[in-house]
Amino acid sequence: MRKRTDPVALEHERCAASGSSSSGSAAAALDADCRLKQNLRLAGKRPAEPRCAADAGMKRALGRRKGLWFRLRKILLCILGLYVAIPFLIKLCPGIQAKLIFLNFVRVPYFIDLKKPQDQGLNHTCNYYLEPEEDVTIGVWHTVPAVWWKDAQGKDQMWYEDALASSHPIILYLHGNAGTRGGDHRVELYKVLSSLGYHVVTFDYRGWGDSVGTPSERGMTYDALHVFDWIKARSGDNPVYIWGHSLGTGVATNLVRRLCERETPPDALILESPFTNIREEAKSHPFSVIYRYFPGFDWFFLDPITSSGIKFANDENVKHISCSLLILHAEDDPVVPFQLGRKLYNIAAPSRSFRDFKVQFIPFHSDLGYRHKYIYKSPELPRILREFLGKSEPGRQH
Repeated sequence: MRKRTDPVALEHERCAASGSSSSGSAAAALDADCRLKQNLRLAGKRPAEPRCAADAGMKRALGRRKGLWFRLRKILLCILGLYVAIPFLIKLCPGIQAKLIFLNFVRVPYFIDLKKPQDQGLNHTCNYYLEPEEDVTIGVWHTVPAVWWKDAQGKDQMWYEDALASSHPIILYLHGNAGTRGGDHRVELYKVLSSLGYHVVTFDYRGWGDSVGTPSERGMTYDALHVFDWIKARSGDNPVYIWGHSLGTGVATNLVRRLCERETPPDALILESPFTNIREEAKSHPFSVIYRYFPGFDWFFLDPITSSGIKFANDENVKHISCSLLILHAEDDPVVPFQLGRKLYNIAAPSRSFRDFKVQFIPFHSDLGYRHKYIYKSPELPRILREFLGKSEPGRQH
């Protein structure tokens, strides 16, 4: 079989053959011409490969960009779809909105035993359980004045109940949403009030903490009424003050309005970080920012609250309250805007129901950093309470 010969080699052979029969100058010219042809052939072949590789790399880069954009667009469409779907979901299931208001399923801090308040540094506190209604049980903490902490060691519930008849005034504390009666900021407030010589009685509404029952505005108010009556049955002539914080201010005004209507008002009402009504608070809450300008915001988000029977109408309740009122609010409160507390004061102050009682609003400057739940840190709080409650110092005799 004849062997195939490389065209380049044949060209060299031809060039060599012609070089042997020609003169020196002609051979040199022919040789240069052969080299030029060879170089042109090679130059025509070599750039093809890099050009193909560059084209392939560019196609891969474009493919990656298209894939990234497709995934990003898919994520954005999912977020947009969820954003639009949530209002319809809340409208169709009003119970979701109720859970977001109560947040009773959020138990903070976790893993604490509410039967043992001493684990939270309250070694002069007793844990009770009361039954406001059938199938409803609420957990209660009773902290005695700090001057009694030694006497309180190892004492049973009966001793604590008898202690309510002492000359020390009593504060019934109504906490806000989320958490339990063992929340950190709440425990710190109990300690402050106890150090000032007050009994502090607090509890978890039905559905909170270890309390049994289903949360509702009516149920929360009834629980508070039951505890108040339980205190009054044991406290004799001792003053009883009601202190509500955040959502607890709604329970507090509901309770005090009812007490005033039956002509058994408390000795004073203290509202910490209050709002006007739950609709205005929901509209002002930071969670509502992304939907505040959503078309039909009231219909989607606020009407389901009302249809669930949740009003907490502090602005209406204060018009029917006949006892001294103290409002405490931090200017940098991010949860209940300061202006809502000021607005509530402006409604209450000129009300005829307060014409024979003191109404006071105490703002706390934003530089202090008390925000929504740290007013207990104020060194001015003891003085504020003494001046408002009209006592230079609570009684210290058992």
